[in-house]
Amino acid sequence: MAKRGKKYQEQAKAVDRAKAYSVEEAVSLVKKIASAGFDESVDVAVRLGVDTRKNDQQVRGAVVLPNGTGKTQRVLVFAKGEKAKEAEAAGADYVGEAEYVEKINGGWFDFDVVVATPDMMAQVGRLGRVLGPKGLMPNPKTGTVTFDVEKAVKEIKAGKVEYRAQKDGNVHVPIGKVSFEDEKLVENFKVLVETLIKVKPAAAKGTYLKNIAVSSTMGPGVKVAVASVK
Repeated sequence: MAKRGKKYQEQAKAVDRAKAYSVEEAVSLVKKIASAGFDESVDVAVRLGVDTRKNDQQVRGAVVLPNGTGKTQRVLVFAKGEKAKEAEAAGADYVGEAEYVEKINGGWFDFDVVVATPDMMAQVGRLGRVLGPKGLMPNPKTGTVTFDVEKAVKEIKAGKVEYRAQKDGNVHVPIGKVSFEDEKLVENFKVLVETLIKVKPAAAKGTYLKNIAVSSTMGPGVKVAVASVK
């Protein structure tokens, strides 16, 4: 295991590893011990009791956090005609067709989220090998393959975040910044966890919410009592 720096070690001393904190306590502690020279993100890690090797236990989707994430997402929309105009009016940063396929193939990645209308997926599909590994490929499950581009763009700009269970069942999602008020972080946290509970696969057996932790970008994780968020 990599050796942690002195600052991290000092932060870790403030966290009781044997304790599972309430959501409110965890958020307050994460903010208190954050000491980086920038406005760190506050992230949630949830360990789910799912076997992602099975198709009927996949957990993937998106949720609009009521208080946003503190980050302005740059949105690229693949659309044409009226849908392209719709995307521009909704606030998309980039809107186009084949020209953006060429730019991305050339190494351009000045965007955070990609939205595409279904009729554009034949072109966008050719970028699978490039966008897939970066988690940028549009997907109907996350609402990024849709003809309702206006809604998609506005939700992303308002604080929509994607979640996806990895091979080990872990889900990592940012819920805001250290500069956020405690109440706003707690509200975002609860909306995220409530969403994960709602999308629990019917095939998942046993304990679904196994572990939950909150941390800042550079800080240690603070365990949250699962019972306090149900």
